[in-house]
Amino acid sequence: MRLALVLCGGLLAVIALLVAAVAIGSTPLPVRAVIDALAGGNGPTARIVMDLRLPRALLALLVGAGLGTVGCLLQTTTRNDLADPFLFGLSSGAAAGAVLVITVTGDLLGLWTLPLAAFAGGMAASVIVLVLIARLGDRGPARLVLAGLAVSFLFMALTNYLVFAGDQRAAHSVLFWTLGGLGLARWDLLPVAALGLAAILAFAFFRHRNFDALLAGEDTARTLGVDVVALRRTTFLVCAFATAAFVSISGVIGFVGLMVPHIARALAGPMHGRFVPVAALTGAALLLVSDIAARTLLAPQELPIGIVTTSLGAVFVLALLTREP
Repeated sequence: MRLALVLCGGLLAVIALLVAAVAIGSTPLPVRAVIDALAGGNGPTARIVMDLRLPRALLALLVGAGLGTVGCLLQTTTRNDLADPFLFGLSSGAAAGAVLVITVTGDLLGLWTLPLAAFAGGMAASVIVLVLIARLGDRGPARLVLAGLAVSFLFMALTNYLVFAGDQRAAHSVLFWTLGGLGLARWDLLPVAALGLAAILAFAFFRHRNFDALLAGEDTARTLGVDVVALRRTTFLVCAFATAAFVSISGVIGFVGLMVPHIARALAGPMHGRFVPVAALTGAALLLVSDIAARTLLAPQELPIGIVTTSLGAVFVLALLTREP
């Protein structure tokens, strides 16, 4: 009963925030005008809603839900409450790919160049991490975390080199992209984020009992028939694919995957059949709120959304550290 109430409340909150995200902007729109535009109205307001604000709000929903789900699975498989999608070099790899396009190569493939380069960079980082783990031997989640940190620092160094060695006039674009933003939202790019979300949700659904077994410890999970090493590697690969899809469109948005699992766990408990759907709704709501804040705090100037989520994340981590055990 409690889960049903939480899910219904979360769904209603996401719908309300979605409408608010469409209505709020440099030109505020009445809610009635937004509803009329969504119902098929015509005119300038309808074009603003359908061509600009609705794709952006939907992208926030998809990316927030996906990053929250990725954070849940990574925290379970690494047994680390501070794990999030950007701890393992995935965002650094995607950033390096995007910065390479912005500062060096230019739009060789048109509008798809930046998303494709960022996706390729994120997947390259994940492959390097998996190769390192295979060469060193999988001796537990700590090795995965350390390998991810090493690759993250490597790609961060490469990104900084590209920024200084490339076209200096592109520095502002690089800064905005590496801090995250939803300005690339277009209808033809939304399927990329939707594919990432579908992949991570499907994987979590079909393997949720294995993740539940991990909560009792790796030894217990093995006695229940779970191949812990294979599950950890597969989880990392699926999370890498999903994260690369999100980052390729939205840039680097940090701390969502860290905060959401803690909030969802408090609402739904640790079992993944209940935990993951609540996390997806919580992540969607969090990123919609963050996007509204990013567009209004310094209006008409827009803040990179990563500044908002990082600020929230810093407060959240401090609260975790000061919380009584």
